[in-house]
Amino acid sequence: MSYKTSIAAGLSAAAPVVAAGFPVQASAKGCLKDAAVGGVGGRAVGHHALLGAAAGCAIGYHVANNKDRQAVEKSHQAQSTAPAH
Repeated sequence: MSYKTSIAAGLSAAAPVVAAGFPVQASAKGCLKDAAVGGVGGRAVGHHALLGAAAGCAIGYHVANNKDRQAVEKSHQAQSTAPAH
């Protein structure tokens, strides 16, 4: 199987997982990209594209949430330490 065919298989495997398992907002938070990568990786490891896509989506969603949480905490920290004029 060629590299392009593998990517296409991973993307086609990732789409139903993303559409069925997470709200629309999740796809914008890193799910699609990581699901595609996971699907390709799962396909390459042993024809487990769906499992790889689901794992990639979950990991991408988790990482995006952590980044958002850290940004909010940093923003709150900056506001609380800013000197009052």
